[in-house]
Order: sequence, then structure tokens, then C-alpha cells
Amino acid sequence: MAMTGPMAKGEIVYKIYRALTYGLSPLLHLHLHWRKLRGLEHPIRWRERLGRPSLRRPSSGPLLWFHAVSLGEGMAAIPVIKFCSQRRPDVHILMTTTTVSAFEVLKDRLPANVIYQFAPIDTPAAMDAFLGYWKPNWIVIMESELWPNLIIGASKCGIGLALLNARLSAKSFRHWSRPVLFPLMSLLLPKFSLIAPLSSVQAIHFQLLQAPPFSIKFSGDLKYVVDEYEQKDTRHIEYLQKQLSQKQFWMAASIHRGEEEIILGVHNVLVQTHPDIVTIIVPRHPQHGQEIAEELQKGGQNVALRSQHKELIPGTSIYLVDTLGELRQLYKLTPIAVIGGSFFPGLAGHNISEAAAAGCAVLTGHHVGHFSHMVREMQQYNSLSVIQVSGKLELEKVLMELFADAKILESRQKAAKEAFHALSSAVVSNAWDVLNFHLLRNKC
Repeated sequence: MAMTGPMAKGEIVYKIYRALTYGLSPLLHLHLHWRKLRGLEHPIRWRERLGRPSLRRPSSGPLLWFHAVSLGEGMAAIPVIKFCSQRRPDVHILMTTTTVSAFEVLKDRLPANVIYQFAPIDTPAAMDAFLGYWKPNWIVIMESELWPNLIIGASKCGIGLALLNARLSAKSFRHWSRPVLFPLMSLLLPKFSLIAPLSSVQAIHFQLLQAPPFSIKFSGDLKYVVDEYEQKDTRHIEYLQKQLSQKQFWMAASIHRGEEEIILGVHNVLVQTHPDIVTIIVPRHPQHGQEIAEELQKGGQNVALRSQHKELIPGTSIYLVDTLGELRQLYKLTPIAVIGGSFFPGLAGHNISEAAAAGCAVLTGHHVGHFSHMVREMQQYNSLSVIQVSGKLELEKVLMELFADAKILESRQKAAKEAFHALSSAVVSNAWDVLNFHLLRNKC
């Protein structure tokens, strides 16, 4: 039967997209080379981005492919991957991400039996080569990686598709709702056997973009789940803990460019009333931490850089973390965590669940993007669990209060931890249940 309406238009739009990505392939290959030279692609494994494997596919048995764009989505996928591995030991699992930072952290946290590759770019040649080599039986995409060549290619091969922690930012929703792109989304979303949205608002957005209602099932937000991971070498963390044991300190995590000015401004105010205070700053990107340290040192300020294992000598009140993969351990040290990426318009926040799970008093700005539902749910469970501040002055006021009154600090810490545990329970098993029912049991 011939397709009509939006789906027929979607086929036309997809053919145009496929032709464009085919025609632009040489330029995209050059772009990958340029990214490799800048250190943005893996120096050895970058060819995986062209669909060229570096590992062998197991010769027999079904294969489940999990794809996450970067570190946050990859961390959310790991508990489900472990659960799947336990429940279905007969299934081989392939994990892909696109960023080097995700690779550096996740490669040591995935189970030993999981195959890890960089994801192919969405050109016909790269995607067809990837699907042809790995021959997955099912694909689980995390959050919002809606690449047309991937989805249509998988559908044509009879590969089952699921979208976990499904979300669209307000900007993406407007983008996909445009007359030119709406037909393409109307073609793509019905290819999914399962769409597990983050919230009821997200579910409505997907249905407005023509996702079949029967494919939408709720399982909870996987970013609430904090996977238990044993750090291989904790000596440096333990040593830092000893250095901080007699000091007051707080941490600003996942700081984006420009936000360090707010954090340092607050620090300068706190030092006036708490001379021994230490501010730990964890920029989103390690290079940014080194740049902050250089600027502060030019101004004559003592700074300890984590990558250099510098000690907190007398007179040093700024500790800059320019390393990857240690944030969870640092949350366990600090009594107060300010989550960045949230103080300026255009930013979209970061996951607050790890700080809450560690028992920190949790603060964040108001520009939290798709994490707004997490903030709202935690505050609804307990209004003390997350404090939102609008900028430097409010942050100063709240931190002054927390450092001045141990009972207030303790109540904030307890509220955050209790809200996390209440909202995170059974999320992984729920995700497994919907995956197994709607995807894995239907194809072999």
C-alpha cells in the first residue's frame, strides 16, 4: 500500500537527506581528520567513526547495541547494560558513544564482556558498513539521538528499535515541528517499538511528532540511577580528604565558561568571614580548569591543580580539578555541591542525582533545561532537597547560611539523599521490563 500524507512527504525528505549526507561524505571525512588533529577524536580508533570496526563481532548469538552520544547518556545506560547482561547472558552487548571524554571514563566502567566502539557518523556508507558488520538484532538509543540513516537503515534490516530516557529539548521540538522536518519525524518515530520518555510532557511532544501512542511507555529517569563503581586507585582521593579534614569547603561541579567568575566571586566573599575555606572547582572540560589556574596564578593567587597532585599548602584556597572520571568520588567528600551549567541563559544544567546520592546539600541555577523535571520531582518530594539560586548574590547568601548553621546544612543533605533514594528505586528494573516486553522478546 502506497504511503500518503506526512509519511509520504517524510520519504521524500529522507531521500533528500540521504543524498545530501552521501554527497557531503568527503567533507565529513576531512572534518573527522581535522577533529583528530585537534584531539577531539581518538588518535588511533577514529576510523570507527567511519563504520570501520576495530574488534570482531562474536560469531554466533544475538547482539544488542546501546548507543549514547556522550558521557552523561553513557553513564545512564550502564546500569541497564549490566542488568541486561545478567538477565540475558546469551545476548552479546555492543556499546557506542561519540566523544573521547566518554570513552576515557566509560571504558573502565563497562562489564568486561561488553564490546565498546565509537559510533559511526550518519552517512550512508558509514552507517551501512556499521550495521552490515555488527548485524545487531536490537538497538537501544539513549535520549535524543534521532539520526535518519541509522533509524531507516535499522528498520529496513528488521532491527528492533527503542528510545530510552527519550527527550527533546524545547529547541529540538520546535526544530522537528517545522513544516519541512515534521514529515521526516513522522517517518522516523513509528519505526520504534518502544519510546520511554522522561516525563508526561515529553510523551506529549513525541505524540505530537507522530510517535504511535502504543509505543510510549514510562520507566523512570535513568539519570537518577547511580551505578556502583569501585574506583581502582583511591589513594589520591583519600589524601585529598585528609588535607580537607580540618577545613571548611564546598565544591562547584560541571562549571561552564563564564560561570567560574560567579564561583570565584562567591569564594572571595566567603574568605572574608571563613579565612580557612577551600573552594573546589570542577570545570566541565579539564582544559578549562588549566586556563582558570593560569589566570589566577597570573594574579598572584595560589592554586592547587589536581592533575599535578598539588597539596593544599597554607595560603591555597582554590583546588581545581582538571581530570576526568572522579566527580562521583569528589561528591562523597564535599558537604555542599553547586551544580554548574545552570547560571546563564542557553545552558541546560547537569545531573544533580550523583550529588544527592552522595548526601551533599545540592544547589543549582535556574537554567537547567531537561533536568528541570528532576529538580521539580525532588523538590516535590522534599522542598529542602534542591536549592535553586539565580546568581552570585543568592549563592553567597545560601552558602553563608549553610556554613553558619550545621543543623540547616544537615537537613539539606538528608533531604537530598532521601529524595534521591525515593525517586531512583526500581528505575533500572522498570527499564528492563519495558525493554524486554516491547523489544527483546519480539526478535531473536
